[in-house]
Amino acid sequence: MRLTLLGTGTSFGVPQIGCSCDVCQSSDPRDRRTRTGALLEADGSTLLIDTPPELRLQLLAAKVDHLDAVLYTHEHADHTHGIDDLRMFSLRRRAALPLYGPERTLEYLRGAFRYIFDDAVQPPVGTSKPVLSLYPLEANRATTIAGVSVLPLAFEHGFATVFGYRFGNIAYLTDVKRIPDTSLHALRGVKTMVINALWWRPHPTHLSIDEAIATARAVGATRTLLTHLTHETGHADLAGRLPAGIEPAYDGLVLED
Repeated sequence: MRLTLLGTGTSFGVPQIGCSCDVCQSSDPRDRRTRTGALLEADGSTLLIDTPPELRLQLLAAKVDHLDAVLYTHEHADHTHGIDDLRMFSLRRRAALPLYGPERTLEYLRGAFRYIFDDAVQPPVGTSKPVLSLYPLEANRATTIAGVSVLPLAFEHGFATVFGYRFGNIAYLTDVKRIPDTSLHALRGVKTMVINALWWRPHPTHLSIDEAIATARAVGATRTLLTHLTHETGHADLAGRLPAGIEPAYDGLVLED
């Protein structure tokens, strides 16, 4: 099983538009963070997690030419607005590409991207649109998607509920603020965990770095990667300040199990 972190940045991305801070001007490639998304490869199948705005560039960098399904964590723009880049995959499949996620997220997609999901909206002859099908998931109910066992877990993210996913020994969580006991219990035993950590100070809808560290200790993962990072923390500086077993993620990082 292999998890590739396609993007590890916050909704603004790094560098931020118009910012001249040290991190935004950094020459360290690990400080260039596109919006958060990931790719899971297991048992011959490839699952995409979220469709961030830079999706085309992320998939080109990872040399992805095939997808079996897409998992969504939640409906916010930085996790969904690259959806049109799925068009090539449905064209290659000559069939609908299945999308999975919380029911609220799928309803958002249906409304926000009506041109995709409304059958009454058809492209002119000789053109195309993504052909996608929607399948709601239930939290805490494991399911098999393209031959891969997937356990969706629900977390609080401001007014939204966000899904994290466990795939065997790997867990992927983003845009989480609090970990309910049921989800914490379900995460125990994972060896590798990816979790959001916005910055050091508190935030109303995201874990801070200190809160993410505390969560990693509660879960007990052997290795924890911090994602959804801002320009307030450069990679090298943050790596030097984190405890053993916890490290900052970066775009293109590949995790193997």
